[in-house]
Amino acid sequence: MSTVESTTTTADAQAFLRDFRSLSVIGETPGHGVDRQAATAADAQARAWFTSLAAQYGFRTEVDRTGNVFALLEWTPGAPSVLVGSHLDSQPTAGKYDGAYGVAAALHAGRRLAESTVPGEEPKYNLAVVDWFNEEGCRFAPSMMGSSVYTGKLPVEEALAVQDKQGTTVAQALEAIGHLGAGTGPTAAAYAEIHIEQGRSLEDTGTTIGLVHSCWAAAKYSVTVHGEQAHTGSAVIADRKDALLGASMLVVLLRETTHAFPGAVLHTSVGQLDVYPNSPVVVPSRVDLVMDLRSADEEVLAAAQKLLHEGITRIESDANVTIDVQQSHAWGLNPYQPAGVDLARECADKLELSHAPVFTLAGHDSINMKDIVPTVMLFVPSVDGISHNEREFTHDDDACAGVDMLTEVVARLCRGELDGAK
Repeated sequence: MSTVESTTTTADAQAFLRDFRSLSVIGETPGHGVDRQAATAADAQARAWFTSLAAQYGFRTEVDRTGNVFALLEWTPGAPSVLVGSHLDSQPTAGKYDGAYGVAAALHAGRRLAESTVPGEEPKYNLAVVDWFNEEGCRFAPSMMGSSVYTGKLPVEEALAVQDKQGTTVAQALEAIGHLGAGTGPTAAAYAEIHIEQGRSLEDTGTTIGLVHSCWAAAKYSVTVHGEQAHTGSAVIADRKDALLGASMLVVLLRETTHAFPGAVLHTSVGQLDVYPNSPVVVPSRVDLVMDLRSADEEVLAAAQKLLHEGITRIESDANVTIDVQQSHAWGLNPYQPAGVDLARECADKLELSHAPVFTLAGHDSINMKDIVPTVMLFVPSVDGISHNEREFTHDDDACAGVDMLTEVVARLCRGELDGAK
């Protein structure tokens, strides 16, 4: 646990914890995590929680054409809005904090700002708390879909046409839960997001707030290993073209590639495999998988990709398969505006919260938003660094300190303190 003094006795903290716990039971799994994949019934229930609570706190809600939900507070008609939020959707068996904490924190930051606003001293910018659609990308690919459309990186027609494994499109799924909206949402003046770290650097150092200054570089690939179906009993081993064998060798290659770069400077993974025909008596003829490489050093990432492609050539020969590799998306080191990091540091100092600059290794909607408006990204500690896991946890004191921090940041953004930041 970090060193922040307990805030859970205050009325604001108790209100936040009450609301967050009511959210946490939606889509709860037997392992006490959540399953709220995008545009499912559980996601719809979470969105109803969001709109109901927003109305209770004086917000007006609207849904845009990609299913992003905005809770709006308007002080100055026609003025742009400071956006603040995260996402309510989850992985299939996930923790209760990833994304959801940031949405609940944003609602309470907005509530506190509204309650403290003095007539005649309204902020320069309006406020919009947002639940971004399909940040996780597990039901519909790609991830960060809602913010990608909002920022113009993904055409809305392309996003709405994406299908899940059952052939349901995003448009059909959103329509089924009543969240296929219209329009493009409010115009953004700035953006803020708070999230659990999903790593353990903050907990290891007893730090309460992470000031996110950059995202690791990454390269992601969609891969198909092609083999040939055969009988698992009768086919001679030397004749087999086992796509699953080739895929398994690829999984091992990715992990072994990290050994070439000591010091945990490279992360690799295969997060998904689809095997065909997936029968117990058939040698697989096809495996589709997703590969992921990330590093804080772009030269390391480039060298790792070279080793990967060399290894793929060896696997094709050793396993008697062919491997198609397509880079789905990639980015270099991706810094946030220094002025936003400075503003966050000033807020943490004012609140006497311990803080440190940190990278984000994971993707977040703020990565899209920072490319169009000044953006502040914040972390609170994750116990043992566990995330995308039902055991994901953040201590109440740290969660409440994060809400205090976000409230201060949003207040300053609404006053226009990051205007002109680059």
